[in-house]
Amino acid sequence: MWVVATAGHVDHGKSTLVRALTGMEPDRWAEERRRGMTIDLGFAWTSLPSGATVAFVDVPGHERFVPNMLAGVGPVPAALLVVAADEGWMPQSAEHLAVLDALGVSFGLVAVTRADLADPGPVVARVRAEVAGTSLGAVEVVPVSAVTGVGLPALRAALDRLGARLPVPVVDGPVRLWVDRCFTVRGAGTVVTGTLRAGRLRVGDEVVVAADGTRVRVRGLHSLGTARDEVAAVARVAVNLRGVARERVARGDALVTPEAFGRTELVDVRVSGALVADLPGAVMLHVGSAAVPVRVRPLGPDTARLRLARSLPLVVGDRAVLRDPGRRLVAGGVTVLDVAPPPLSRRGAAAARAGALAGVDGRADPVGEVRRRRLVRASDLARMGVPVTVAPVVGDWLVDPEHWAGLGARLVAEVSRYAVEHPLESGVPVEVLRRRLGLPERSLVEALVRAPLRVRAGRVVAGPVSVLPEPVARAVDRLAVELRSRPFRAPEADRLVELGLGAREVGAAVRAGVLLRLAGTVVLLPGAVEEAVRVLAGLPQPFTLSAARQALDTTRRVAVPLLELLDSRGLTRRLPGDVRTVVSR
Repeated sequence: MWVVATAGHVDHGKSTLVRALTGMEPDRWAEERRRGMTIDLGFAWTSLPSGATVAFVDVPGHERFVPNMLAGVGPVPAALLVVAADEGWMPQSAEHLAVLDALGVSFGLVAVTRADLADPGPVVARVRAEVAGTSLGAVEVVPVSAVTGVGLPALRAALDRLGARLPVPVVDGPVRLWVDRCFTVRGAGTVVTGTLRAGRLRVGDEVVVAADGTRVRVRGLHSLGTARDEVAAVARVAVNLRGVARERVARGDALVTPEAFGRTELVDVRVSGALVADLPGAVMLHVGSAAVPVRVRPLGPDTARLRLARSLPLVVGDRAVLRDPGRRLVAGGVTVLDVAPPPLSRRGAAAARAGALAGVDGRADPVGEVRRRRLVRASDLARMGVPVTVAPVVGDWLVDPEHWAGLGARLVAEVSRYAVEHPLESGVPVEVLRRRLGLPERSLVEALVRAPLRVRAGRVVAGPVSVLPEPVARAVDRLAVELRSRPFRAPEADRLVELGLGAREVGAAVRAGVLLRLAGTVVLLPGAVEEAVRVLAGLPQPFTLSAARQALDTTRRVAVPLLELLDSRGLTRRLPGDVRTVVSR
């Protein structure tokens, strides 16, 4: 199946032509049939000579209903422009063609209707001239009469040829279904319809209502009036949703694959068909089936920043239309260049941003995106619509190689700087480096470390061995002399200070591994653990705290934290009755 949207001036016979091609009534409302004028979107389908199926989204042609027309055309890959032979090229013919051009629709046909009422030749020539300079380019133009049937076989054959030229849809990609209709079916609940451009939907799938992040289940699927277990792109589809009230979904919302799309209220775009300086400050953005008020901030002659009144699941490369509702005209087309743009907080930032966007065309460019962003998560890039082809440096972090090299050089400099600022500390805490380098995660700091630097105990240290400053080393040697005969008699805090071991010096010695901290200022030599186990193993098992204290020739101040340390390392085990035993190895 493929999907085609009609376009053209009011009363040029779009619905009549669809009715003649399909045998179906596209106008859904009694008011539409009474007035003979399409007001909202209509839907019909038919089989073609090749056996393929074409579905039509029939749109209104009156200028008052252009927003409805845009909702129908926005998600559709091809168009059938209709111009009447007896009236010729008209204002809405031009506006609808401008919409198609702004959206970048490059696949289409032109039907010159009412060929039984006037010579279609002049209109055919005019249409070719008008369409040639747009995204549609050179198109087939088929004179036809829906009343007499003249030209209908030729139009069906032309539709077949159009379908053969359409690109193969991406059926294994994520789903973003723009909702163009929402209603309630008694006994079934909420049903939405839309044109599925990519991906596939299955009964039981979980999807997200992008407007508010609500997760819902697909209860049922219909396509072309038939219940389906699965529908793949491209297709018209009706989705019966479980778990969402009718009031929670409306035209302009989108159903999306969970985690596959972000939402944004700020986008940078390239404008076509108008100078940015000539755009009103406030316009309507039409994208997919959505119509959202936006504020326009010029960046350069053809680039602008749009602030949306509500967030939408947009991706890089999306095409949209800016329309001035006050003057009822298409103000320009836009191509989305960035859905997560940087802030513009400095003087001259807008001009600089325009320069940065000069080489961006809206096509997904993984290498370019990483270079511009310098540091980005692969998952975030994928949600922007950019395929991830760059290897992460750690986790799912992608980094521009030049920026990464610069961070590595800065890390080395920061380690040296910290050593001067904090001579008693062994290395730089990873968290300190994370803040100084402006990185979002500690894992990025650790990934930057290269020899002779290394990560040890949460710090980045220089060289394989941490060297203590000479005064601290001498103080530790003096302490070792005092502990030689009574290794478990940890000196009091004031004695440590007398030896030259204040709080900072003790911390440096502990980090260097030449002192063992039991608690606060209670420190011993590193070999005290093994010696304590040897002594305690000679006691009758199990033993009490008092017995351990006497055997170790120490005080309760030292014995309690020492035994707790031995417990935590599995060298001793605490038993009921507040006794311990040495764990045999």
